[in-house]
Amino acid sequence: MLSEVQILEKIYAGFIGKAIGVRLGAPVEPTIWSYERIQKTYGEVTQYLRDFKNFAADDDTNGPVYFIRALRDYGLNATAADVGKTWLNYAAEEHGMYWWGGFGVSTEHTAYRNLRAGIPAPQSGSIAQNGAPVAEQIGGQIFIDSWGWVNPGNPAKAAQMSAMAASVAHDGDGLNGARFCAAAIAAAFEASSIDEIVTAGLGTIDAGSTYARVAQAVIDFFKVNPDDWRACRDMLTAEWGYDRYPGVCHIIPNAGVTVMAILYGKGDLPRTVEIATMAGWDTDCNAGNAGAIVGTFQGLQPGWDKYRKPINDFLVASGIVGSINIVDIPSFARELTVLALQLAGREVPALWLEDMTRRGVRFDFDLPGATHGFRTEGFNQISLKGGTERHTEDSRGSLEIQLDRLERGQGGRVFWKPFYRRSDFDDERYRPMFTPLVDGGQKVSFKLWLDPWNGDGNLRIAPYVRRTLSGAIEETGAWDVPSGEGWQHYEFVVPEGDEAIDEIGISIEYFGRLKYLGRLFLADFTIGGAGRTALLPAKEIQEWGAISRFTYNRGHWTKQSDRIHGHTAGDADMWTGHYYARDLSVTADVRRLSGTSQLVTARVQGTGRFYAAGFDSDEVVILKEDFGSTVLARAPFAVETGKSYEFKFALEGEWLVFSIDGKVQLEATDSAYAYGMSGIRLASAGRISVGRIEIVETA
Repeated sequence: MLSEVQILEKIYAGFIGKAIGVRLGAPVEPTIWSYERIQKTYGEVTQYLRDFKNFAADDDTNGPVYFIRALRDYGLNATAADVGKTWLNYAAEEHGMYWWGGFGVSTEHTAYRNLRAGIPAPQSGSIAQNGAPVAEQIGGQIFIDSWGWVNPGNPAKAAQMSAMAASVAHDGDGLNGARFCAAAIAAAFEASSIDEIVTAGLGTIDAGSTYARVAQAVIDFFKVNPDDWRACRDMLTAEWGYDRYPGVCHIIPNAGVTVMAILYGKGDLPRTVEIATMAGWDTDCNAGNAGAIVGTFQGLQPGWDKYRKPINDFLVASGIVGSINIVDIPSFARELTVLALQLAGREVPALWLEDMTRRGVRFDFDLPGATHGFRTEGFNQISLKGGTERHTEDSRGSLEIQLDRLERGQGGRVFWKPFYRRSDFDDERYRPMFTPLVDGGQKVSFKLWLDPWNGDGNLRIAPYVRRTLSGAIEETGAWDVPSGEGWQHYEFVVPEGDEAIDEIGISIEYFGRLKYLGRLFLADFTIGGAGRTALLPAKEIQEWGAISRFTYNRGHWTKQSDRIHGHTAGDADMWTGHYYARDLSVTADVRRLSGTSQLVTARVQGTGRFYAAGFDSDEVVILKEDFGSTVLARAPFAVETGKSYEFKFALEGEWLVFSIDGKVQLEATDSAYAYGMSGIRLASAGRISVGRIEIVETA
């Protein structure tokens, strides 16, 4: 039986493999890029085809990050209907998450519209509902990797759970793709060969299915021509090409490419994703699926470095939860490991369980080569890598900061980013949205150990934070010379302010006379505690389709006269704050401009699960939303259009209290939601104007 650490390391490797494949294949996606055009332009692909400032979101990684949350929201026995609710709960309509290519064209768009119309899963994705061309597109397999990772060594269970999850949008061979890829990942934890993995995957689907037949055709060709993948690709073009299968991106031709890349890659991740990319058709999907399978099988290798280093343990998602959209890959791998242990009925380490709903971050650098997304800025003599040479009692590794021949006056910054803006990206893939992971009042702590090799000892550091709009650096402690005799503890409280923070780290400066060569080790980086957020619309900007520091779903959100203006013909929401914020108060300056609904929301766990309080016609209400509204309290209130009211919605444990202009209007109790984001909501057609918003966490 695999140990918990072995499972964690395999999942980590597999997820990095997935991320590498998606990033490599994304620049040459169809339909503009063809197999022939890729070959003519790039020849042999042996490196990333594009340097990204930061790689934005992709549907291939959105799905594995978000859909597995059905097991957290609805329990380990979650059904297809539960996964359907998960789709609705975490996706913003017609931006982010999926390819919104139109109803009847995009499988995911079609399924989403079905779900919104009240058609539950699995009917929402069935051939009977949508027809085979829609139900058998590639999405059946590209979102399902996590269902394999949470079933290590159990291909049958992985196939069953992945088909259940994929049935939200797919049917027929779309489900066979889900079964094959998830089962192959599950088998890859313990398999001794690639052949064993492919056999295990095919063992979970009907041998007479078209999916099984295209896979077998590739297997048979490989046996005769084991060193000529391009000949195999020609066979697929002739016998299994796009011309034979309807729709934009059918699963069958791409299944052939995926199996081909796995076999011809011969167990080496880089070669596997390179073949999948050079083969054309749906390049990011195929390279991502093949990379997840082979990455899980092979485990982390030094030969991955040219592809792994730019990933830097960091991934962007584009659901509606801004704090989940900033994905720390080691932390996400740990979450999947917890689910894997729970599904197997095994004991879960208490600290890992605590991490699942942590209001903050805990970076232990335990995983081989883990960097947790730390970066450098300044002179290029500072570089980073994860290592095991130095570690604390509570971890297996640390971040090694290499300082190469610094001269007097030279230095730089080493930091982690808790927030991103549009300017941090140079592409628009699946438009992500972000809310800060860290707020004022939270405590940051970490340990440092200096290892000087050359110099006269005059190297010093100061902890700092940076404000995102102004770029202002705020030192949060005195300059200090780190100890060279062992670990030295540092901590500070994040200063409050009216701008979000987008860097937390240390400034490094050398002021000696001899060139400085050495290392600085960083370990046990944590941020926690209750935060405080003050949002002044005048200090925010419009970007990503709404307002900075907010995510949104539906409606038109703009800045007008230093206020946030919301306008919708239906319902619409904007959210900010951390997903795991618990007891708190939300205060907002709210004006009704038209319509009957103006609300503040709290403990928001998605588009369909939250508490809300505010105006509903000529009443004040406290509502609970769980894919349908329940009124917890209500009272008459004569609302004046255009007048500013100070809303305050306070939540402590089960108690919910709503006040206007300092006077308590309503109280209620409910225990459905213990944590969540905060925001502004219009539950029906109308307009709203919002001024200052403050979120004060008390626990």
